[in-house]
Amino acid sequence: MSATIEDLTINYEEDGVQIVKETGKEVLSKGAWTTILYRYNNLDRKTGEFGKDMYTIRRYQKRQGEYLMKSKFNISSIDQAKKIIDILEKWTSEN
Repeated sequence: MSATIEDLTINYEEDGVQIVKETGKEVLSKGAWTTILYRYNNLDRKTGEFGKDMYTIRRYQKRQGEYLMKSKFNISSIDQAKKIIDILEKWTSEN
């Protein structure tokens, strides 16, 4: 658990080997509920190389001074990310 937004990360290690490498982090909203968009790469255990860019949106709730992850949405591909962008651009330009 983390006490500050700056401490929140999706970096992950197993037995001293980094499995998930965070390569970008943008805070979308702050407060009792915090939303963060991450860019990351997963380790391909066969090759030992990190794979393609991937994206996830995480929601955290701050309780008793600590941020707890409450939900996540993984964007499964570049195509899905581009579709989300296109739709949001369309919807936001209508206002």
